[in-house]
Amino acid sequence: MNQKFDIQGMTCAACSATVDKSVSKVDGVAKVQVNLLANSMTVEFDEGVASSDSIIKAVKDAGYGASVATKGRGEAAVSGQKADPVAEALASMRHRIIVSAAFLVPLLYIAMGHMFKWPLPTWIHTTPNAITFAFLQFLLTLPIVYVNRSYFQNGFKTLFKGHPNMDSLIAIGSSAAIVYGIFAIFRIGYGLGHQELHLVEHYTMDLYFESAATILTLITLGKFLEARSKGKTSEAITRLLDLAPKTATVLRDGQEMEIPIEDVVVGDLCLVRPGSRVPVDGIIIEGRSSIDQSALTGESIPVEKGVGDTVAAAAINQSGFFTMKAQKVGDDTTLAQIIALVEEAASTKAPISKLADQISAIFVPVVIGIAIVASAIWLILGKDVEFALSIGIAVLVISCPCALGLATPVAIMVGTGRGAANGILVKSAEALEITHTVQTVVLDKTGTITEGRPVVTDILPTGTLSTEALARLAASVEKPSEHPLAAAIVDYASSKGLSLDPIDRFDAVPGRGVEAVLGGQAILAGNLAFMTERGIETADWQADSERLAEEGKTALYFAVDGQLAGIVAVADVIRPTSREAIDRIRDMGIDVVMLTGDNRRTAEAIRRELNLDRVIAEVMPQDKEAEVRRLQEGGRRVAMIGDGINDAPALARADVGIAIGAGTDIAIESADIVLMKGDLMDAATAISLSKSVIRNIRQNLFWAFFYNIVGIPLAAGVLVPLLGIRLSPMFAAAAMSLSSVSVVTNALRLRFFKPKEGKSS
Repeated sequence: MNQKFDIQGMTCAACSATVDKSVSKVDGVAKVQVNLLANSMTVEFDEGVASSDSIIKAVKDAGYGASVATKGRGEAAVSGQKADPVAEALASMRHRIIVSAAFLVPLLYIAMGHMFKWPLPTWIHTTPNAITFAFLQFLLTLPIVYVNRSYFQNGFKTLFKGHPNMDSLIAIGSSAAIVYGIFAIFRIGYGLGHQELHLVEHYTMDLYFESAATILTLITLGKFLEARSKGKTSEAITRLLDLAPKTATVLRDGQEMEIPIEDVVVGDLCLVRPGSRVPVDGIIIEGRSSIDQSALTGESIPVEKGVGDTVAAAAINQSGFFTMKAQKVGDDTTLAQIIALVEEAASTKAPISKLADQISAIFVPVVIGIAIVASAIWLILGKDVEFALSIGIAVLVISCPCALGLATPVAIMVGTGRGAANGILVKSAEALEITHTVQTVVLDKTGTITEGRPVVTDILPTGTLSTEALARLAASVEKPSEHPLAAAIVDYASSKGLSLDPIDRFDAVPGRGVEAVLGGQAILAGNLAFMTERGIETADWQADSERLAEEGKTALYFAVDGQLAGIVAVADVIRPTSREAIDRIRDMGIDVVMLTGDNRRTAEAIRRELNLDRVIAEVMPQDKEAEVRRLQEGGRRVAMIGDGINDAPALARADVGIAIGAGTDIAIESADIVLMKGDLMDAATAISLSKSVIRNIRQNLFWAFFYNIVGIPLAAGVLVPLLGIRLSPMFAAAAMSLSSVSVVTNALRLRFFKPKEGKSS
């Protein structure tokens, strides 16, 4: 069973690593995915051994809160409800910042004003009033401590549970400063009482209340900026949620009524007026319109829809009025599935994040150890307690593992969001990462490289008929036929506005063609073998027949009263963007292989036209999986791109399965990446997006590691003997906040990722 949980109290990568480790130890748990960004966890477990209660208990024992997740975002979108925990967190932090700043400003003025010769009343800043000076700072610090008490509650709770986290570092550092300040107040009192003014002057200068208050305020400010930035990472999901219609107009018992979207059931007749959004997935039963599906597919050009065509929830009805029958509602709609897929990808972990997780699990205890050792060394070297304490606090505060924890998930969230905005749905972070390592791309032909349906490509009359007359004759004869090639000819005539003539007699000859009578004339239509059998002379057209065959086209011959009237060629034509897409993939250093069930001559024609490296022809659908496996056994990392139906086994076998022309359940189940537009250019874009995301993650991890490698020794005082430079706790807090914000900001650059425009678009 897979169950999602909401986790409370996680603040850094050490937290998520601790939760992961604790839940993994529960008997019956097979897999744990903790999402620091969304404060959630997905657990796969055996219901006969483990339960939701035992998993929640493990989280609580580790020092955090947990509950079974409430209704998912996809479902919430359909029902018109939308929780916004990010907004709530921002409002809370904004309040904390305002209160903290209101008390910090006078605190800093009192504590540091004399250094800048600012005017201060004598009842505060003179030696006889040292107790007033110190105690007033303490009172101004208390409200700041109170509004930011979550650092102390979470930090000490996890510390005592044996799993210290970022809050533990802040809590220990701030508490040490405050306790030292209280100790200083007592020493000042003692000095005043015993007239030991040197003690009074010393401890008056060593109060650390402003450091503790500044640390708490700066870290909260950093978290506020970080949360604002993190909120932008889920922009794609938020936009999708906003697209969901809240109500639907339905016909029930002959009455038109407007109902909440969650009350629509399968079979309802929905009325969709111009300018409104399609409420659910369904099929048009009356009317026609131009539909804007850009929100779902990324395709900007509206699509004409009529009776019998399917429409998806959230698409915009631009012009006409139509009635549709609801087929998929609630979480079954395309919109809900897209939201669920994007959220699922954001909640999973890329393999590259394991390094950060492993380090974060031991990072905080090591930092606490470094802080203690650094303070002890400076005491041994003869420095006073104030100096050693300052060093310890600086090490604790600067060593926040937030940046490490955010390096991967924010980039994954932004990357998958950008993909969704362009009609590219990535099912997992792992798929997004693996895609950038692909060495060979295997392409299905039909429906992937080609349009997936036959169309007329050539009309060659012999001279007895004009081109238009041959097309009308061919379509009139083929109209009663159910063959796909016949349908292509009829569609061609319809597109040209040709009127068809009635057939007097029609007989199908299996494997050969048809015999018909049209206007008193005997008509034969079929392949070359059929013409030969009936004695129709075709020798003069042999060169054209061979040329068409070399081009991968199927030639249909038409004869009137025993004389050849012409040839109509039909083929599954190559998509306009396929050539450029294949070139783009090849430019990335990736081999391209085409698999097709067609004969070798047709496959070779496509290979020449697209300049493919290699083609494997006459492959049955069930054998495609074996071909992918053979490439993998040769040491290649393989991506399979197919239509997601007959290619399902190969999609599942490949290192990365990419379903093109998607939307089908089998595509979503079998593939790792789903291309909503059905354009091969999007496959090239998906690979390019993967490379951009992984490059961004590596940058984030580098700067997160580099920051700690440089920051910790600096805070520990390594430059004091050389340059006399010491990092104060306040500057350490500012640097720590800046590191997290910089990592998130770098990840947000992915929001500007744009797919390369095709020449044909």
